[in-house]
Amino acid sequence: MTQEILSSLHLIDKVAAWGTLGTIKPLKNFEPAADIEKINETLESKGIWRTLIDVVTLLNNDQRQEVLQLYKTEVQQDLLQNIGKALSGDLEKVIIGLLKAPAAYDAQELKAAMKGLGTDEATLTEILSTRSNEQLREIQTCYRQEYKTELEKNIMSETSEPYTGLLLALAKGKREKDSGIIDYGLIEQDSKILSELGPKNTSNSAQWITILTERSQGHLRRVFDHFKNSTSVDIEESIKKNFKGDFQKSLLTLVAVAKDTPLYFADRLYNAMKGLGTQDSDLIRILISRSEVDLLSIRAAYRKKYGKSLYSSIQDDTKGDYRSALLCICRAEDV
Repeated sequence: MTQEILSSLHLIDKVAAWGTLGTIKPLKNFEPAADIEKINETLESKGIWRTLIDVVTLLNNDQRQEVLQLYKTEVQQDLLQNIGKALSGDLEKVIIGLLKAPAAYDAQELKAAMKGLGTDEATLTEILSTRSNEQLREIQTCYRQEYKTELEKNIMSETSEPYTGLLLALAKGKREKDSGIIDYGLIEQDSKILSELGPKNTSNSAQWITILTERSQGHLRRVFDHFKNSTSVDIEESIKKNFKGDFQKSLLTLVAVAKDTPLYFADRLYNAMKGLGTQDSDLIRILISRSEVDLLSIRAAYRKKYGKSLYSSIQDDTKGDYRSALLCICRAEDV
């Protein structure tokens, strides 16, 4: 039996046991008061952070929120502020990121992507194209509460058309859910629209935006197949030919996410660690945001495409307590 088949079977066993494709699941013997005691002892140690790392990465986010609330009640202090004072650098970003609610963390990352000179378009597209409609609504609420402005307003001021229109469409969270019903007529119609030129023989970006931001992922995969069969051209080739700049890159991201979300994230993680230096913000954000969603699937896709485990890549590319925290999120090298 090949290693690939063994890995797939192992992944199936994991999912059956945990009921999730994430590497982090709820801790069965959860005792928030005991965790707070351990955290306080660690913060007082000033430099020995392994216990803090273990406590935070063994809990899922709901449990971490309970710890934060109990800490505020019992200690009368803000745990995030105390950790911010004690830690620094990438380790601080990991621990604080894990302790934030997912929507608050995404809002923080979106704000950071638009802060200062230049805009991190890849991060904007990544977050807005991989969150559910409900998650996008929660992100908008958190963004408004935290930064006293609307996410859409910042997007409009930091990006340019037609990329702006695509991001705003994604932020609205209007993507249809996969119903299991195949609408062959709509598949053919969407494929035809994507293959036609708009007014003055230019690509109709508005219709591309509507289709790629509102149709379900399952429907889009069938549209892409129909497009290839009817035009003899991959959808990616058409995008590269007809669009440019950030809009082109964002359309390619939407296609990659629709075709295979774990593979898309595996590629993002690989690119964050390849060559000299590490794009730590990407590495941290992806591991945290997918840790309870599909990180097991991402690990499997990473091994299959790149011939080594995500765990070992992180081990080779990072160091110290920061590396320990990331490896705890990633979990053991067995997929």
